[in-house]
Amino acid sequence: MLYLVGLGLADETDITIKGLEVVKRAERVYLEAYTSILLVDKEKLEAFYGRSVIVADRELVEIGSDEILQGANDADIAFLVVGDPFGATTHIDLVLRARELGINIKTIPNASIMSAIGCAGLQLYNFGQTVSMVFFTETWKPSSYYDRIKENVSIGLHTLVLLDIKVKEQSLENLLKGRKIYEPPRYMTVAQCAAQMLNTEDERNEGVYGPDSLAIGAARVGAPDQKLVAGTLKELTEVDMGHPLHSLILLGKRTHELEKDFIREFAVDGATFDASWSKWYQTTS
Repeated sequence: MLYLVGLGLADETDITIKGLEVVKRAERVYLEAYTSILLVDKEKLEAFYGRSVIVADRELVEIGSDEILQGANDADIAFLVVGDPFGATTHIDLVLRARELGINIKTIPNASIMSAIGCAGLQLYNFGQTVSMVFFTETWKPSSYYDRIKENVSIGLHTLVLLDIKVKEQSLENLLKGRKIYEPPRYMTVAQCAAQMLNTEDERNEGVYGPDSLAIGAARVGAPDQKLVAGTLKELTEVDMGHPLHSLILLGKRTHELEKDFIREFAVDGATFDASWSKWYQTTS
């Protein structure tokens, strides 16, 4: 059996009892380590599980899937995923390959950012399409996410923005020369995301949002040091949310007064928040 085991969001104790039982009896245990990260090191997981864990980077998962699946017809293989195994469709290829080989598959779900973001006090029913924000470069500033946000805004829905991480990435020069030299890990911050969003609005100039649009920055959701900050996009370009992982929510028109009262607790500046809310709410209600 191939088990896809969700680990939750924060540390080694977030795994479910069912998932831990699988890990303890599996012949091999892989940790997917490129779409997201836990807030603890692999060694802490191994100490808690009482066994070794094999880190599965993008290359192993996408190119060496047969290595992961080897022997899964005769033994249990555990593939650990931060959050929920199908919080995104990243691992569909692995599942399809297992099916081709006649390998049985079982998924053990867990909390993901898609559900845990409810900690911000917003109704999950009123979230629209989730979008991803990648690191901009001087020559590459993709804005397809802007169109998805525009659709959400048009019907009053919130937008969850998931922020880019770069783990075990090669520079273009090293990639072209075939050198296995990797760049230091990078994790996008709320401040960087807010700045890029405003940059895109300046470029597109379609009035989907602006510097005084209200948003919420979230950091390390589910961890003891979880942090939420509410404010305008302009304010969020200057906040320091600390260590990764970060996410951002752009508020939609359907935000209720009770939600506003909850959110205000995390405001960068209460007076600015109230002024922006009043202006925004009066023009969209």
